[in-house]
Amino acid sequence: MIGLARLGRDAEVRYLQDGTPVANLALAFNYGRKDADGKRPTQWLDAALWGERAEKLSEYLLKGQRVMAIVEDVHIEFYDRNEGGQGAKLVGRVAQIEFAGDSGGGQQQGGQQRQQQQQRQAAPRTQQQSRAPAQQQRAPAGGGFDDMDDDIPF
Repeated sequence: MIGLARLGRDAEVRYLQDGTPVANLALAFNYGRKDADGKRPTQWLDAALWGERAEKLSEYLLKGQRVMAIVEDVHIEFYDRNEGGQGAKLVGRVAQIEFAGDSGGGQQQGGQQRQQQQQRQAAPRTQQQSRAPAQQQRAPAGGGFDDMDDDIPF
């Protein structure tokens, strides 16, 4: 299954006995047409991201973040509800995941607040330090096209 989704909560990383990291993700996929309330229906999928990627990406996989995900082994899992009866949920394994931009319209949500707090704790840069990278990134004189041939093949 391939689709554009939003994360319903921050990624939760746990480790197996052999040390393998696993990140649990709650993916919300919108589908179909808008209803009378102006909202599209949502299909939730609990997905697991395995290995080194789970550990490295978990701090960036925050509630509200849009992602493009390829999920394999999608199936229905049944469980016993606390209030009795049986429930069902859609589960799968993340084969590939990419960030898709906008992370919730600028709203501050759980993980985003944590990320902003980490940024505030980082040592502040002096004006001179912040100018140096900008000066290094300037394009060379002439727009950088001096090495291109004038002969265009079409």
